[in-house]
Amino acid sequence: MNAQQMVEALKQKFGDAVTGSKEQCGEHTIGVKLESVKQLLKYCHDELNFDYLVDISSLDHFHAEPRFEMVYELYGYGHHQHLRVKSLVSEDVSVPTVTDIWPTANWHEREVYDMMGITFDGHPDMRRILMWEGYPFHPLRKDFPLAGKESELPEVAFTGIAPLEGGPFVTSPGACGTVDAEPRAKRFET
Repeated sequence: MNAQQMVEALKQKFGDAVTGSKEQCGEHTIGVKLESVKQLLKYCHDELNFDYLVDISSLDHFHAEPRFEMVYELYGYGHHQHLRVKSLVSEDVSVPTVTDIWPTANWHEREVYDMMGITFDGHPDMRRILMWEGYPFHPLRKDFPLAGKESELPEVAFTGIAPLEGGPFVTSPGACGTVDAEPRAKRFET
C-alpha cells in the first residue's frame, strides 16, 4: 500500500474527523480534528505500520483561530512511506500525548511545550527542555519580540573575566566584526 492509498484508507476509517488531505511533490498530508488525532495516529502506528515518529512540530497562526497547528511526521521502515498528519489547536487547549504510541514523542512534545506553550494531556514529564523552569515566555510564538524580552539575568558575555582567559583560545572583545571577535588560537611570539 502506498501513501496515497493509506490516506484514502484513513479517510474511509475516520470519515468526518478528516478535515482534508493533499499531495505535493510526492508528500502526503492529512488533516484531522484534534479530538480524533490520537486515534488516527494510533491507527497509523498499529494498522498502517508507521513505526517511526520522525518529528512533532507546531505552527503559530497568530491572529487566527484556532491559533496553533500540530504537525506529526510519520515514516514506516517496512513500507518506506512518509505521512504528515496535521491538527488545528486553539490556544489554552491541551493536545493528547502520543508518548504511549511512540516513546520518542517525549522530547518532541516537551520542545513544543517549551517553545510554543502547547501542553500535552497525559505526558509523563511535562516540563521545559530548552529554556529554564520558571521562564515565563515561549520563544517561537509570533508575538515574542525579535529582540527578546527583558531579563534579570546578567549578560554572561560582558560580566567580567572570560572563563577561558589565559587558555589556548582568545576572543577579541569590542572587535569590529564577528570574524575578528571569534575565538582563535593564540599567536605566540618567538
